[in-house]
Amino acid sequence: MVARRSRSGGPSKAVAVPADDGAADLWRDGTSEAVRALLVSAVQCFSSKGFHATTTRDITAAVALSPGALYVHFSSKEDVLFEIVRTGHERALDALLAQPDEGDPVDYVRRLVAGHVAWHARYHTVARVCQYELAALEPEHHAVVLELRQRFSALLRSAVGQGARVGAFDVADVNRAVRALLSLGIDLVRWYRLDGTDDPDELGDFYADLALRMLGAAR
Repeated sequence: MVARRSRSGGPSKAVAVPADDGAADLWRDGTSEAVRALLVSAVQCFSSKGFHATTTRDITAAVALSPGALYVHFSSKEDVLFEIVRTGHERALDALLAQPDEGDPVDYVRRLVAGHVAWHARYHTVARVCQYELAALEPEHHAVVLELRQRFSALLRSAVGQGARVGAFDVADVNRAVRALLSLGIDLVRWYRLDGTDDPDELGDFYADLALRMLGAAR
């Protein structure tokens, strides 16, 4: 673990940053306490101040580490951002892939949208960084994330397209419809708070019903 020397001469551990969402859970397995603390701190800093306005000192100070501690685990501040954005997109995609593609296409799209919205609500701070700080990534890192975003869109486009082909949806333009559905989850990261009145799963169900109306679902 990365540590700095305490006044007594012994190493001091990284201090966990309280997250206002489930950010810490994204790096629960296979990640050291210090790295997890740095990432959660970076999520909070990037979300509140933006990537460019955040310094490495901002990130490390929040977890009681020296400024140089970040470079033991990451090559740069941008590398920290890439880890956050890549992981966020991978976990959001995993949430969709976990939905079984079987049975009624209307129910399948309902599950996809509900899961998409609930994930973005539950991890809204990470999702905010994923959406608003994407342009700060280096080209090679941006390309990795773009491929994940394309897989994300393709999955939902396939589901909506299949439903349209069998008459379950009445939608004139599948691509535009899918962009609208994706925006349901993406837009809420601007305003969502876990201490508010909207439970992530309940919000997911509500938005899924809206999505089916948008698609002209047969029922």
